[in-house]
Amino acid sequence: MGPAADPQLEKQIGYFENNQDKMKYQTYRKAGYFYGSGVVEAGCKVVIGQRLKNSGMFWTESGAQNVLNLRCALLSHRWEECWNQINGLNTFQAKVAA
Repeated sequence: MGPAADPQLEKQIGYFENNQDKMKYQTYRKAGYFYGSGVVEAGCKVVIGQRLKNSGMFWTESGAQNVLNLRCALLSHRWEECWNQINGLNTFQAKVAA
């Protein structure tokens, strides 16, 4: 690295050099795989943005995490499973005989 080199640029170049084996976009495209981030970004907007970023909302980190956990359960159609786990209904419950 010469005296005029930009440390941030060197770091970015190093990242690309060290991760070339993970950047097989042409291979993925030929195989018909999706490799963009748009779907993930849209999912974040729907799951997080529509619930936590409304006007006048303020959240603690733990409060936001709890709401997001429930929202993810609901939107992934796993509400019953998560609700049962939260309420301890997934544990074996033996009846006591009198």
